[in-house]
Amino acid sequence: MRESKNNLFDDSCANKMNAIAKGPFAPIYPVIAGQIRDICGITCGSCIDIGCGPAHLSMAVAKVSELAIDAVDTSPDMLLLARENIGDAGLSERIRLVNGDVHVLPYEDSSIDLIISRGSLFFWNDLDKAFSEIYRVLGVNGRTFIGGGFGTPALKESIFHQMRSIDTDWEKNAEERLKLQQSDVIPKALDAAGVTAYDIRRDLAGFWIVMRK
Repeated sequence: MRESKNNLFDDSCANKMNAIAKGPFAPIYPVIAGQIRDICGITCGSCIDIGCGPAHLSMAVAKVSELAIDAVDTSPDMLLLARENIGDAGLSERIRLVNGDVHVLPYEDSSIDLIISRGSLFFWNDLDKAFSEIYRVLGVNGRTFIGGGFGTPALKESIFHQMRSIDTDWEKNAEERLKLQQSDVIPKALDAAGVTAYDIRRDLAGFWIVMRK
């Protein structure tokens, strides 16, 4: 899920994240994929999943669309797990793995129809630069769905309940990260990046940034 600061997501962390994604977090990906489809209205063309981690969101989006998806991450360990997961799901022809960084995306200007990311932006080094790059590669009439959400309030509560017994610091860290949605940091970064059309959708399950070009 991550575009990590200084490649923090090593093999042990990648395996832990993969296990959590297959466990407590598993129900959220189909829900979020449905939200992406319904809110963005883009079901074909090109898509990149930034900070894809083990690629669970990429796979869920592939299952509800005809999009050609690039699963992008800076961590080779995450991409190895993503390759295994994608292969097991029979989606190797639909999802391509890319070792890349949100701050220097390897795509041409205005070339991507849909850009998604769940949980990655909390680990980006430079929000202004990241948003500038995302907006640069976003195609005309394209959309983004970037943020941190749990699908529904009920799913969020279920995950928090389960994660309390797995990681004693998880709830505190999660709440700290989600405080970002209530601050003015993201709107200021979007403005600094020259993003002129966007909505920040907030609810009890999290928040999502929907940019338009």
